[in-house]
Amino acid sequence: MTARIVSINISDKKGVRKKPVDQALIKENYGIEGDGHASEKWHRQVSLLALESIKKMQEMGLKVGPGDFAENITTEGIDLPVLPIGTKITIGENVEVEVSQIGKVCHDRCAIYHQAGDCVMPKEGIFVKALKGGVIKKGDEIKLRTEK
Repeated sequence: MTARIVSINISDKKGVRKKPVDQALIKENYGIEGDGHASEKWHRQVSLLALESIKKMQEMGLKVGPGDFAENITTEGIDLPVLPIGTKITIGENVEVEVSQIGKVCHDRCAIYHQAGDCVMPKEGIFVKALKGGVIKKGDEIKLRTEK
């Protein structure tokens, strides 16, 4: 299976469920234009979570989907939490990002945690820095870049 974008999700604030969009502009060293997480000042510019992780929560009986864990990009076909920090990823034709953090500390338990007693984003979500910007679209291919 080819890894791909299942959903692109944005919100103007951090820590809230994000709404799906068909495409988005990733700006170099900034993140997704119009998203609350985008900033030149930190390493968590864009967040990714696998659809496979969301399905785990659905199997626990939760009615959740892409964007509900506040992730910017919902992926399919790539095991995100095993990627080492520093891994470079190409999204679509020319967008390049670099893994900057695996998981996160969840200081305030979110609504998902309270419903299910667990949340996948702190353990299975990843964050990336934008190295090369461009437009990404739902369905775009995601490739791990191997250094030569």
